[in-house]
Amino acid sequence: MQIPVIIQTTGLLILSNVFMTFAWYGHLKNLNSKAWYIAAFVSWGIALFEYLLQVPANRIGYTQYSLAQLKILQEVLTLLVFVPFSMIYMNQPFKLDYVWAGLCLVGAVYFIFRS
Repeated sequence: MQIPVIIQTTGLLILSNVFMTFAWYGHLKNLNSKAWYIAAFVSWGIALFEYLLQVPANRIGYTQYSLAQLKILQEVLTLLVFVPFSMIYMNQPFKLDYVWAGLCLVGAVYFIFRS
């Protein structure tokens, strides 16, 4: 049984976003007392895994979806990963702005996938 392209692409992009979010923001919590270049090298190491998932995700997705559709999908998944990360890992409060941003992305998904 073949896994549908949207499931393969979405799954890989979610995992990719987890690595990307930790690479971009995790150092603010874990390496705050270290020099910026140490945080940069650690982040690059984490980002390698992000790219190892993101590149095949986009190649798989591009077989059925447009570049714009892949980009909007990426943005939606980024928000879905970032909000729990910021609340659970970084101990940031939930903001109603997350809901409004999510609704804007729902509109973007509608417009980009409607054709």
